[in-house]
Amino acid sequence: MDYGLTEEQVMIRDLCRQVAEEKIKPVRQELDETGEFPHEIVKVLAQSDLCGLYIEEQYGGMGGGVMDLVVAVEELSKVCGGISLAMAATALGIFPVILFGSEEQKQKYLPKVASGEWLAAFGLTEPNAGSDAGAVATTAVKDGDSYVLNGTKQWITNGGEAHVYSVIAMTNKAKGARGASAFIVEKGTPGFEFGKKENKMGIRASATRELIFQDCRVPKENLLSKEGMGFLVAMKTFDQSRPGVAAQALGIAAGALEEAVRYSRERRQFGKPISAFQGVQFMLADMATQVEAARALVYQAARYIDSGAKDVSRVSAMAKLFASDVAMRVTTDAVQIFGGYGYMKEYPVEKMMRDAKITQIYEGTNQIQREVIGLSLIKEAARKK
Repeated sequence: MDYGLTEEQVMIRDLCRQVAEEKIKPVRQELDETGEFPHEIVKVLAQSDLCGLYIEEQYGGMGGGVMDLVVAVEELSKVCGGISLAMAATALGIFPVILFGSEEQKQKYLPKVASGEWLAAFGLTEPNAGSDAGAVATTAVKDGDSYVLNGTKQWITNGGEAHVYSVIAMTNKAKGARGASAFIVEKGTPGFEFGKKENKMGIRASATRELIFQDCRVPKENLLSKEGMGFLVAMKTFDQSRPGVAAQALGIAAGALEEAVRYSRERRQFGKPISAFQGVQFMLADMATQVEAARALVYQAARYIDSGAKDVSRVSAMAKLFASDVAMRVTTDAVQIFGGYGYMKEYPVEKMMRDAKITQIYEGTNQIQREVIGLSLIKEAARKK
């Protein structure tokens, strides 16, 4: 289908496709098995001017928006959803600065991210605070010209590899979620360390680590917005970033569909290719329809956000929810079409199935997305009453 991509977006798509086929595909299996972070691929993305697609030109970016990011992440994820996360998770980590940063903060951090020199990460989740973002236990205590951070963040994508982190900490526990604040913390700050690299089911080429703060002193200039705005910073960031997760899920699903179609034409049973059997054709038809429906929703959500609309939480959650559920269904069916071969690591669809699962979990589980959507509908109905 023609989704009305701009000339620039077509160029982004084609360039990402070339990078994925020429640079990522040859190493995806090895990086999945070793869990090694794709430093060389990040260099290629930087050299291709893909790291600053969604950052304003005045800060060294390309001046695009969420839609440009979605196009890139989808295309890279068709080949490897883990490697594409180096870009997608950096967007999540730097969106707080884009949305709430002061001019000085933007001048300091955005050019380094836009050039690909620096990666970013977002620190909200804790051992006892995931879906319940209001249960954050990490504290930030004002002390002179600094804030002193103490606590632990868990399962942080790009953890240890990123150079700059947007971190949510409590400056006033008595206020609950309204007592949370957001801070910019640089790698190498004394008192800021990393835990072990997690051994994950999927997205294994992406680094996931704990962030450990022990009397970590952060300059007061690194406070994002003002005290008490941390929860709002996090929620507004997710509104912008969830289409990126949706694009990752969409890309994984689209890649699995392509592999399944190709294999169905090559694999022969009972004297003919399995693509000749109606049972396989029906599976492929359902997979293709789901992928196309997900793409339509994800693209429209991204464009809606880029339009400057204020209330985007519902459509952002819908895109993430639907695309990630589609990714799980489509990759599962792709494995089925491959049969026994699909269960073997020599073929890419078992990896795609493993990679797809996390898209239903991070940046808000799909159960949380349904709550966001449902509450939005109820509030809207109450306003109209």
